[in-house]
Amino acid sequence: MNEIILKRLGALVSVKSLVTLVLTGVFSYMACTGQISQDFMTIYAVIIAFYFGTQSQKVQDAVDKRSGGGI
Repeated sequence: MNEIILKRLGALVSVKSLVTLVLTGVFSYMACTGQISQDFMTIYAVIIAFYFGTQSQKVQDAVDKRSGGGI
């Protein structure tokens, strides 16, 4: 159980995760103050899509590995 928690904390501290969390904080602040520009929205959407896309791919790879292959 402790190993799982340590692995998740280690993954949270990765650069990609930190950038995503900081960017989400900035986005939240800008949304509350009404200062979001179209350029920032585009950049934010691309980064969030990349982050969740890579996370989804990691999960899919793990599922494929456990099931003994792919298609």
